[in-house]
Amino acid sequence: MQLKTILNRVHRQPGFVYGAMRIHEAPKGLMLVVDMEPRANGKPICSDCGRPGPGYDRLEERHFEFVPLWGILVFFSYAMRRVDCPRCGVKVERVPWAEGKQHLTTAYQWFLAGWAKRMSWKEVAEAFRTTWENVFRSVEMAVEWGRAHVDLSGITALGIDELHWSRRGGFLTLVYQIDAGCRRLLWVGRERRARTLIRFFRWFGQTRTAGLKFICSDMWKPYLKVVAKKAGHAIHVLDRFHIMSHMSKAIDKVRAEEVRLLKLRGLQPFLKHMRWILLKRVENLSEAEDLKLCDLVRLNLRTVRAYLLKEWFQYFWEYKSPYWAGVFLDKWCTKTMRSRLAPMKKVARMLRSHRVLILNWFRVRGSVALGAVEGLNNKAKVTTRKAYGFRSYRTIEIALYHTLAALPEPPLTHRFC
Repeated sequence: MQLKTILNRVHRQPGFVYGAMRIHEAPKGLMLVVDMEPRANGKPICSDCGRPGPGYDRLEERHFEFVPLWGILVFFSYAMRRVDCPRCGVKVERVPWAEGKQHLTTAYQWFLAGWAKRMSWKEVAEAFRTTWENVFRSVEMAVEWGRAHVDLSGITALGIDELHWSRRGGFLTLVYQIDAGCRRLLWVGRERRARTLIRFFRWFGQTRTAGLKFICSDMWKPYLKVVAKKAGHAIHVLDRFHIMSHMSKAIDKVRAEEVRLLKLRGLQPFLKHMRWILLKRVENLSEAEDLKLCDLVRLNLRTVRAYLLKEWFQYFWEYKSPYWAGVFLDKWCTKTMRSRLAPMKKVARMLRSHRVLILNWFRVRGSVALGAVEGLNNKAKVTTRKAYGFRSYRTIEIALYHTLAALPEPPLTHRFC
């Protein structure tokens, strides 16, 4: 079977035929050049209006990079025709294997974009002997096409969270779809302000917003205000992870202050190397850590009291009735406010102020995958680590959409990856 037959089978070009092929040495290794020729009596297509017209003249040959074959770089060589279009004037023709002034074929762009989901962009560029810029442009093309053709119907549950991505204090607002059958990134916004989330609801539209039933977020005040204003009809749930995160930070503050006081008094450092043991769930402790914790709880320390309050609060999540969960929450907050532990009292005041939204967790449990928000956020963090060193917001936005948005792809005759 000839190479020309294979190309016609996997990547046929309407209105064009594959011509002569030649192989020669290049600085990057072997290079295969395939001449492209228009079919006899075929008219060029205007790149503006898409209509055929009479030919005007031909330009110099251009090379379009195609998918490598057996480690050999492949290029299509073609002298572009100009069209004397009666509507648009003299224009360069449109060719089916590339868009606009791109020197990469569309098939090769989708090939690079597919591999960019599996490896870092730098690794993809090195593996296929191309440049980082080519990989980025390919991913950008795939994201733009997917965002233009994404299906936004049937969305009933949203998750809202922020992500720190820059050393200079840069934050992103991420909005996810967390329906049971579809969990994906919907929208990325710069900064974590109220106006950022308002931009999302404007993009999402009033009709789709009216169809929302559940929204999950943390306790960031700008988010709470915007959700109440734009989607007050939906059940707003506070994320369990963020609630327990506030409690862990409070315990850490109590422990750090007590470590300082013990050191000033010259007492034994009971809390040395105990930070992560106190922050772990009991069921996740190793045998050695469990023994250390048992020795610690025998002591009358402020940190131990804070830890016991946190462990007592874990029973809150086992309730099934919102009413009895509310009774437990009130009792826990009252007890904590008498503990004389300032960081824990701050958490108790916070829980009281958001009591209704916290109890919504029990009303939607089983209907929405509330843990999906933090799971998707962890994947977003992995993406930002792969993008280490990228200073452009546009770059990290493209990377997040490409990795997490589950964007559609056009139907292709043949997939090369």
